[in-house]
Amino acid sequence: MSAETLATFPMGGVHPREAKELTEKLAVEVMPAPSEVRLFLKQHVGAPCEPVVNKKDKVTEGDLVASTEKLGAPLHAPVSGTVKGIQNALHPMVGNAPSLVIATDPEAEPRTYSPSDWTRLSKDELLAKIKEAGIVGMGGAGFPAGVKLSVRPDVKLDTLILNGAECEPYLTSDHRLMVEHAKEVVEGAKIILKVLGINYCAIGVENNKPEAIAKLRDAIAQDTGKNGYNVVVKPLKVKYPQGSADQIMQSVTGRARPSGVRSSAIGIIVQNVYTTKAIYDAVVLGKPLYERIVTFTGKGLKKPANLMVRVGTSISDVVDYLGGTTPDLAKVVVGGPMMGFSVSTLDIPITKTTSGVLFLAKDEIDTTPYYPCIRCGFCVGVCPMGLEPNNVSVYVEAGRGEDTEQFGVDDCFECGSCAYVCPAKRPLVQFMRLAKASIAAKKRK
Repeated sequence: MSAETLATFPMGGVHPREAKELTEKLAVEVMPAPSEVRLFLKQHVGAPCEPVVNKKDKVTEGDLVASTEKLGAPLHAPVSGTVKGIQNALHPMVGNAPSLVIATDPEAEPRTYSPSDWTRLSKDELLAKIKEAGIVGMGGAGFPAGVKLSVRPDVKLDTLILNGAECEPYLTSDHRLMVEHAKEVVEGAKIILKVLGINYCAIGVENNKPEAIAKLRDAIAQDTGKNGYNVVVKPLKVKYPQGSADQIMQSVTGRARPSGVRSSAIGIIVQNVYTTKAIYDAVVLGKPLYERIVTFTGKGLKKPANLMVRVGTSISDVVDYLGGTTPDLAKVVVGGPMMGFSVSTLDIPITKTTSGVLFLAKDEIDTTPYYPCIRCGFCVGVCPMGLEPNNVSVYVEAGRGEDTEQFGVDDCFECGSCAYVCPAKRPLVQFMRLAKASIAAKKRK
């Protein structure tokens, strides 16, 4: 795809079954701290962190435990306890990865935070608080928020978009956040607007979340400290993959991002609503990012829930807390069903970017084997970036992954639309990932 090619929204969109009814009405429940947490030293785009604590050190909830001087985001202790050292833990995307292990002190009191007035802080002071809190993009990308908001003075911005689409089936963590913390989201939006030096923010929320839309509008109406900022809610037609930055920009503003440039080139910054709430926590409360709401759902789980869990909590600990799995469990997926990763074990820690874990029963998955391409073109027609996913898959299957660069696979954000519509059930997203890995290896050489 050439640099001039514009991102285009798929004709009519893709409409996988929402399956949100299991958890969308369930208020967030706080899970008690587990006996142990395992913090991956890399939970973000960029360089891994280096521990700033040693084995047998005592730490308190919220303490800095790992940091990096390079592109990245620091880590903070999700619990009070004792550092056990560095061990490998299984990551759903990269396999074994180093993690910092902390044994929880069951007698420790939870840390409390008090609000402060952020309006007197300068842009640089606000950015420093965001960076120090270890905030990353919590919609799944994991890009350090402090870096994303450090926009060059020559870049002309006019719009902040908060992404509340949460278009992936099953997932409702962002939905519950907007319903239960609408005021904090709106206040967080104003903090970001001050950092960016603009005054307009649109919160994009799909129409299948009427309670969230109403709560956000109420929060805006009741806000007595607008300070010249214009925050509005933009209800959106339900359409997958609207939760991606490119698609929600088009839905909200009508603008399309040219391939190869950032959204700031067309005057827009996009932040996930949960990232915005985390920024509020960091700036107003002084609270680092070390816990988050995660949706645990599917017919294979005895008690679906939206849980506030500490980063580093093992999925197996969550399953025990929720009463276990059902005999019909057939697949576990970390993330959503369209973009998530299936895993073979529950011994996997929650990260800053884990929005959901799905426990899918036999009648919720398709075990049909994939077949050769029938050249129907459905994957091309539905791809929001105008790519040719099956051409990529043919090259990869032929062992020519390095040649796929000509198809612009770096523009693929792995939404899964192509695989969803493919009548031959080809694993097109996996082929895209293999092609990206091949290109990256070639560039490293």
